[in-house]
Amino acid sequence: MSETGASPLPSTAPARSPLFRAEQFVWLTARVLEQRLFAHHFLHGTPDAVETALDAYRNEDGGYGHGLEPDLRGPVSQPLHTAHALGVLDAIGRCGGQRVERVCRYLTSVSTADGALPAVHPRQRGYPTAPFVPVVDDPPSELLATGPVVGVLHRNEVWHAWLFRATDFCWRAVESLDKSHPYEVEAAVAFLDSAPDRSRAEAAADRLGRMVREQRLAALDPDRLDAYPVASGYAPGEHHFPHDFARSPESLARAWFTDDEMARSLDHLAAEQQDDGGWPALPHCPNRGWYPRRPWAPAPALESRALVTIEALRILRAYGRFVG
Repeated sequence: MSETGASPLPSTAPARSPLFRAEQFVWLTARVLEQRLFAHHFLHGTPDAVETALDAYRNEDGGYGHGLEPDLRGPVSQPLHTAHALGVLDAIGRCGGQRVERVCRYLTSVSTADGALPAVHPRQRGYPTAPFVPVVDDPPSELLATGPVVGVLHRNEVWHAWLFRATDFCWRAVESLDKSHPYEVEAAVAFLDSAPDRSRAEAAADRLGRMVREQRLAALDPDRLDAYPVASGYAPGEHHFPHDFARSPESLARAWFTDDEMARSLDHLAAEQQDDGGWPALPHCPNRGWYPRRPWAPAPALESRALVTIEALRILRAYGRFVG
């Protein structure tokens, strides 16, 4: 809904502009939540409408389920779904209050012995799950799952007992990295960009950036992708680019790349918009999640593309690129 209570008006972006084309794709294919998010970011839609759509995924335990992250189906709450919900609440300026208090209680209930989050709680077993997302009986703590959640909560100045041990876990995990892969580095950046100890975060980010360049984890020249190895376990062609690590100019990861490298990365992102107006989930997707979104069933593949499309537009706009 618009600020006046009516439905958002269609975009006045120039016809065939990236925003106009993406809008047609979203109205044609996206879930209600992503339609509301698109309207909020680009058509002056209200946060209330987004929050109402997000409520459909919330469970009584304070977590979120029901396929909010497209690659985990079924009703049960999961850390990945709940991290996704926090990202939505952060994007609309509603990450606080009793709702987030309940989320933190849920996070406490599913944490591992060291106070961090597993990627997938074993309650997922028996429900459809992407084949590349493991479901195990005793899942380990994961920086991939914990870093983005801790980062969002710190960015919104949320204080809860769960955060103390989870923050300590993230510091240990980030500062001990000597070999990594792109999704794990992106999770580390999500933590460092909002960690309260800024001098410590800057020092950790500087070391991490050197590692990214030394291990060639970022494809710095999209025209020479064969020069950059794909991480073990990733899909063929699943490269990561500077804009995936530095999703806005304010990110600590922005200092890892020259202006020319970032410009080439953004040019590549803009060029990935497809004829139908959406961005592809493969060979690479600039999504908020930490794991690869590879097509494995029709509905998750289509739902993922709407998420990817909104995020691509937000990244381009954050860097001042014309979207419409």
